[in-house]
Amino acid sequence: MNMASHYQYVFQMQLLRNAGFFIFMALLQILISIGIVIGFSYLIPNPDTETILFLATGAPTIILIIAGMVILPQQIGTAKTDGYMEYMRTWPVSRSVILGADTTIWLLITLPGIIVSSIVAHLMFTPGYDISWTVVPALLMIALTSIGVGYGFSYLLSPTSSMGISQVVVFGALMFSPVNFPMDRLPEWLQSLHAVLPIYSMAEVMRASLAASTFDATMGNYINLMVWCILGYGGAIFILNRK
Repeated sequence: MNMASHYQYVFQMQLLRNAGFFIFMALLQILISIGIVIGFSYLIPNPDTETILFLATGAPTIILIIAGMVILPQQIGTAKTDGYMEYMRTWPVSRSVILGADTTIWLLITLPGIIVSSIVAHLMFTPGYDISWTVVPALLMIALTSIGVGYGFSYLLSPTSSMGISQVVVFGALMFSPVNFPMDRLPEWLQSLHAVLPIYSMAEVMRASLAASTFDATMGNYINLMVWCILGYGGAIFILNRK
């Protein structure tokens, strides 16, 4: 079997095993994305256009973060516990093929939520989207970074530890990360931390792609995402190859 055949085999195995779970997750992502755009606006009396634009462009980022760094690690933890991870190690395929097939599935899961949240935000608030040609590469880069980081710590740590980190990530992303609000609202020490962590760069790249005339992303944001993506996938492949 060649690489393409291996990929198709693994993709089908993973999809058939988790079809119901993936459908549920896709629906959940849609609800979360709508909740961020609409629900968060209730917390702000008389939100202006800039605030709505932050929420509208932040929702897709949150969707990708939750999928890659929260739900995915929980699924991997379950796979470790029930022995499915050890079963995957017996497959006569490259470990990168396993990660590639899984990544494709998670990308497909996130798309409905991103599309629906953007349409709902446009119809209800008209936030002022100015979509750049970079939107597709940006989405892929953010998604791959989020999924890669999720793979990295969930394969490296125990199920209990990765579960704990995933809960910290979702809480921090929603409340203490400059995804739905400007960076300058955070204390300086937290701004310095976000300059290193990938979440702020994800938000900046997403905003610059969906509202190019209002926001821009620096080359440093793209480099930051690339580094975290390589570390995540590299660490996951290393752990999978380890005897």
